[in-house]
Amino acid sequence: MANDVASSSARVRTVDTPKIAETKGRTMPGWVGLLGALAIAAGGLVLIVWGQDTRIIATVGGVVLLTAATVIMTGWTVVVPGTTKVLVYFGRYIGTVRQPGFYQTAPLAARARMSVRVRNFETSELKVNDADGNPVNIAAIVVWRVADTAKARFAVEDYTEFVTVQAESALRHVATTHPYDGPDSAVTLRGATAQVSDELASEVAERVAVAGVEIDEVRISKLAYAPEIAQSMLQRQQAGAIIAARERIVEGAVTMVHEALNRLEREGIVNLDDERRAAMVSNLLVVLTGEARATPVINTGTLYA
Repeated sequence: MANDVASSSARVRTVDTPKIAETKGRTMPGWVGLLGALAIAAGGLVLIVWGQDTRIIATVGGVVLLTAATVIMTGWTVVVPGTTKVLVYFGRYIGTVRQPGFYQTAPLAARARMSVRVRNFETSELKVNDADGNPVNIAAIVVWRVADTAKARFAVEDYTEFVTVQAESALRHVATTHPYDGPDSAVTLRGATAQVSDELASEVAERVAVAGVEIDEVRISKLAYAPEIAQSMLQRQQAGAIIAARERIVEGAVTMVHEALNRLEREGIVNLDDERRAAMVSNLLVVLTGEARATPVINTGTLYA
């Protein structure tokens, strides 16, 4: 019974939402509406002047024409480059005007200005645990633009805030799936920044698609261990670098000793038994792997003395 309650409380409730997508708004050149409104207004003035003495019907007609001209004027709109106008007619979305210019739209329609310029912002610096459980501070720069004005306007409450929150959520998730540092072959936050950025951009784009937003680029701008472990992690990195360097030195020294012994025997320069071979190997390794400069010692005796 308890399991049933837990599963029902964890279940996500989904609600069917109406599908909405951007469409092209119906418009005509603004000068057509301007000339039409002026002509109607002129006709109304003529009727009012002509019927102001005794012709009430003409006066009423003139008032109607002036009112019609005023209503037509409410459909005028100007679209500047980099912006759009979202048209809503008595609560119904009727299209978006993207091309810059002066237009005549449906009279009495509400027109909301929406920018489609490229925007960017830097997320707040987040403190998250990487894949190894180490706390790191990370931030990213997100470059984005509005691709579907209808979704951005009607699908979410505030598309700007929505992009910000979803970008930080995606950054937190991606940072927890990779270690800060590791072997050269591993995908790490520090070593594979380009790959991690591409993964982050894909996840952010997927999250904000519902708001009609298109992601151009996401790049990590800040990355560091949290202050409380920064010093110890630096010491660990230095120790790892020293160990890796020592491994390379030993590997090279062994190879050089092996080649030297083989060449001596191959060319018959000297015949070495096991004890002399061991002594030579020891001396060569000391010389090749030692940090201090080797000081040669001339032995005039024999190993067997």
